[in-house]
Amino acid sequence: MTKRDYYEILNVSRDASETEIKKAYRQLAIKFHPDKNPDNKEAEDKFKEASEAYEVLRDPEKRRVYDQFGHDGLKGQGFRGFQGFEDIFSSFGDIFSDFFGGGRPATGADLRLDLTIDFTEAAFGTHKEVEINKHVECKTCRGSGCKPGTSPRACSTCRGTGQVIRTQGFFSMSSTCPQCRGAGQIIADPCKSCRGEGRVPERKKVSVSIPAGVDEGSRLRLRGEGEAGPIGAQPGDLYVFLHVEAHEFFHRDGYDIHARMPISFSQAALGAEIEVPLLDGKSKTISIPAGTQSGENHRIPGAGIPHVRGHGRGDQILHFIVETPRKLTKRQKELFQELAEIDGKPIKEILKGFFQKLAP
Repeated sequence: MTKRDYYEILNVSRDASETEIKKAYRQLAIKFHPDKNPDNKEAEDKFKEASEAYEVLRDPEKRRVYDQFGHDGLKGQGFRGFQGFEDIFSSFGDIFSDFFGGGRPATGADLRLDLTIDFTEAAFGTHKEVEINKHVECKTCRGSGCKPGTSPRACSTCRGTGQVIRTQGFFSMSSTCPQCRGAGQIIADPCKSCRGEGRVPERKKVSVSIPAGVDEGSRLRLRGEGEAGPIGAQPGDLYVFLHVEAHEFFHRDGYDIHARMPISFSQAALGAEIEVPLLDGKSKTISIPAGTQSGENHRIPGAGIPHVRGHGRGDQILHFIVETPRKLTKRQKELFQELAEIDGKPIKEILKGFFQKLAP
């Protein structure tokens, strides 16, 4: 019987990536798995065919030989296909453990914490002490789940492996032991403090180190600060989601910070030197050029947000807003009227001249 092309079997292109090949095989394996198709010879054949194709295409050397010489080339390499279905499960344990579970103990659950910090703390980094409710390792039994002075015994069902082998026709499947739930051991005398769980609830203080440059929505991962895992398992992680309060003067755009800087009409017209606040609490004197218009800006390099990976800082950008005085003293009015006359634009004649230009 002529063998089908391996790429055709998995329904992938000849330049498919390793990830694409694995994904295609997983889909076929689920579809034609013997547990889902009992006493179905056609499904059995397709399952075996897909597994053989995957075994070749996932191996870079075998794939190279197959691409160059086809099935005959693999014979020259000593490849004879699968001799039985136990070969399939031993070869693809990583895939089938995803489908049907395995004897590995699960890790503890991950936890989430939402933490609000102010604008400056986000910019320059900070440390926070927070309290969370979680399960921690039992101090009485040190996480073993056993009464002090006792120890667990090997599970008689799986003989300490955490897995049981189930045979159906030509197939052998391993799954989590139902007796010990994959732990491989049985606790005959459970700890009274944790009732054999190896962990107890507790409100715990956790130190959170927040690096400089974080922004709204940034996420920090604290390994091992999640829920304590079942007996023999690692704890989960704590994910801290950051929320940044708005600043009264600055707003952020990437690593740059922007601010509106009001200046007077005379400062804009004549030019001036003014002192402006910086994000770190200091100040800096800058020069306003004569004739500055509303909306023009001034950039202070390196006075913005530090880069989160520690390479330099953004800039501080000041946007000038020329303020028109709302109330004038008598003397100020006289000076502005005099200025208008010097400009050749008397106050009372400006609108009259404007409308004359519009007349036909």
